[in-house]
Amino acid sequence: MTTNPFLANFRPYISASVKTMRELTPVPLIVGTLLGIVFGASSLYLVLKVGLTVSASIPVAVISITLFRVLSKLGLRDATILEHNIVQTAGSAGESIAFGVGVTMPAIMILGFDLEFWRVTMVAIMGGLLGILMMIPLRRALIKDQHGYLKYPEGTACAEVLKAGANEESRKMSIEAEKIMTDDKVNSGGKVIGIGFGLGFLFNTLMQVFKSWKDVPGKEFGAPFQGGSISLENNPALLGVGYIIGPKIAGIMFSGGALAYLVLIPMIKFFGAGVPEPVTPATGLLIRDMALEGKDSIQSTYILYIGAGAVAAGGIISLFRSLPVIIHGIRSGIADFRLGNKNTVQEELPRTDQDLSMKWVVGGILALMIVIAIVPTLKMNILGAILIILFGFLFVTVSSRLTGEIGSSSNPISGMTVATLLLTCLVFLLLGWTQPDPYFVTALSVGGIVCIAASNGGTTSQDLKTGFHVGGTPWRQQIAILTGALASALVLGPILISLNNASTVYVPVAAATFPTEFRVQASQLVQHEGEPKQEQVEDASLKDSNSYYVWHNTEANGETGRYLVNADGKPVYLVDPGINGTIRTRVDGTTVTKYNAPKATLMSYIIKGILSQELPWSLVLLGVMIAVVLELSGIPSLAFAVGLYLPIAVSAPIFVGGLVRWMVDKDLIRKLQGRNLTEEEVIAETDKSPGVLLASGYIAGGALAGIMVALATEFLSGTMASFTSWSEAYNPFYAGNHSDWLALLPFLVLVVLLYYAGLERIFQGKSSRH
Repeated sequence: MTTNPFLANFRPYISASVKTMRELTPVPLIVGTLLGIVFGASSLYLVLKVGLTVSASIPVAVISITLFRVLSKLGLRDATILEHNIVQTAGSAGESIAFGVGVTMPAIMILGFDLEFWRVTMVAIMGGLLGILMMIPLRRALIKDQHGYLKYPEGTACAEVLKAGANEESRKMSIEAEKIMTDDKVNSGGKVIGIGFGLGFLFNTLMQVFKSWKDVPGKEFGAPFQGGSISLENNPALLGVGYIIGPKIAGIMFSGGALAYLVLIPMIKFFGAGVPEPVTPATGLLIRDMALEGKDSIQSTYILYIGAGAVAAGGIISLFRSLPVIIHGIRSGIADFRLGNKNTVQEELPRTDQDLSMKWVVGGILALMIVIAIVPTLKMNILGAILIILFGFLFVTVSSRLTGEIGSSSNPISGMTVATLLLTCLVFLLLGWTQPDPYFVTALSVGGIVCIAASNGGTTSQDLKTGFHVGGTPWRQQIAILTGALASALVLGPILISLNNASTVYVPVAAATFPTEFRVQASQLVQHEGEPKQEQVEDASLKDSNSYYVWHNTEANGETGRYLVNADGKPVYLVDPGINGTIRTRVDGTTVTKYNAPKATLMSYIIKGILSQELPWSLVLLGVMIAVVLELSGIPSLAFAVGLYLPIAVSAPIFVGGLVRWMVDKDLIRKLQGRNLTEEEVIAETDKSPGVLLASGYIAGGALAGIMVALATEFLSGTMASFTSWSEAYNPFYAGNHSDWLALLPFLVLVVLLYYAGLERIFQGKSSRH
């Protein structure tokens, strides 16, 4: 392979020759694991409410630096930069697993099955560990050999956070070993990170808690361009991601959104306005009555399938393009395997290039596959286990590479899950496996494990990139994220079930709902370990302590859903779940919070659609053809497909961040013209811009504020409502008092600050360039 010019002058913050610095020690590992559980829980809440999560690595890194700095002032030992890296590595696992769990597992209830503890827990454990193990052989190929080409924006930003917050011991070790940092630069970087964090945190707090401005200002166009729309999410984290990934990828992503919202949706609206009946896959609404976004909208009914097809095709094309790099990484992993035990590997390779032994990796994957095949709660078979291996490796590879191009925040894991379910259900259909029990659960288990594996594979890549920059030891990081993933997987299942149960409403069945002679037969009851499943009513206001049998009604009479029936077979209660339920008021008049789980709804529709032969393949194939046309035009289709799949409001702030980076780089390149630098050296100089530090702060502050607001909304709803009421009454900037576009003014302030920070005109003392 050709020599990578970016690696020629690269040196990590802590040299490979430094072997005495503390790294994988108990306290940082425990702290990181606990933070991973906390962030995993908050991310699970977010994905159930809105179908999205935020990357946890940078917020965890910021918390780690702050926590250990406070402990050092109390007389305890401060953490080294490598220990902070272990904290963020273990802490990031919870968020990635939470996304996969929230996207797939609620679909089990929508498909008519119970949300069982062991089913959710086993999917989370298997997917989380599998994604990490499959990523390990790819580390050298993607993280090291592609350094400079794959940016890994969150991983790079997290490394800047850790370097800016490095303690005196770490800085001294780095200065003595490499002479690459100065006190002025470290202090200046910490200042910029801190300002960015404060601005991002304050921005989202004022917006989400006090409703000082609208979070997604937008404009729907009227005639003659009816159906067209443009919107932008006021999110400093997305602005920061756009700045870090740069203008090219940000522009391609936004182009996908522009195609969806400025071409496809207006076309569908125009041609469908006069159609007098619903157009498949819509069943109830006419196109002229559909909204542009939201439930039963043009975007969710048509564009989502087109985007899923484009993402699937783009991922497969990206895989084939990456085959030389992937094969090189696999060969390196096999070479490690041949070297023998880990001690031999440590003697042959520098500390910063040592992975877990391939014996452990291969053995772990085989062990997981055996467990997946034999655990009855997954309703898995040999074919399902084989599909998990194939799709798992495919999408872990695609996810790991894609996070390097566009970042974790924009990584379309749900699109990869859609592709997995499409192909899995198609195989089942060809084999005639269309019965709901067990094949619906089998297909969803395949999709859930692959989804979590792909999500964790991308997260692991970002963490290993952070370690690559700061000089961490890969095998120690891999142990940390395996530990964090296992702990989070064990906890997220009960949390998901608790959230559902806490918002479940029991509705007494009216006498007229079913015919008087109607009785549920014993063969129709839900079985558990060979016996009819029994439950008690979890609603104290009903004062009913009796046990009832569980029945899923799919008959024509009565409302379909989950029921509790008595010993005579008479339905007594309709059980409306907390996730995807519709009844928000209990018998005593109290209200509950419902979770829409939009992505899980999509997954259930795909399984039902294919196995019932109702999937709109024409829309999926349109997306595939869009990806093919882009590749023929020389445009990377995967980044474009991401923009096509996501709402344009998400890609718009990323595009703005990319534009700011373009303007900053243009000015910097002009200043560097007289230094006779190569193109690679110019790119390296632009990556050193203080704007990257401020963008990192935006990501950290915005993400942490979003998570904290979500937690406060769930557990301190009364207090949060009081804040909103106060703002509505007394805040002159309240969102409801001004137009949508005035809400962009605070966002433009962040844009201007980012631009001038990139030019080193603010937030700087002495110049940090060398």
